[in-house]
Amino acid sequence: MSDNPQAYAFPQRTPVFTAVVVILAAIVCGWLVNRSYRPAPAFDNRGTANPADFEESARWKFTAEGRAQALAELRQKEQAQAMTYGWVDQSKGIARLPLDRAVELTVRDHAKK
Repeated sequence: MSDNPQAYAFPQRTPVFTAVVVILAAIVCGWLVNRSYRPAPAFDNRGTANPADFEESARWKFTAEGRAQALAELRQKEQAQAMTYGWVDQSKGIARLPLDRAVELTVRDHAKK
């Protein structure tokens, strides 16, 4: 065996080879990041659903007017609950107060401190 350190040295890599490896690694990393941020694919037969195939309670979802009407009804119901007294859980003694009254009680409690 030779005692020459040059005999065991790795072959010299050219700067071009290093640049190509770095560029390929960057491309692979970019592709992986892009793939991870892509949204999940939607079902294939998009837009082919027939509203008549669904039960009556689900048909409102198919039109913008139906969704807007459902949202308006929900907001009206929530507004009514926010402005009235009622029981959340009567067995536990949890009641619902109108927002104005709840604010008054909170301000009064903080003023006492």
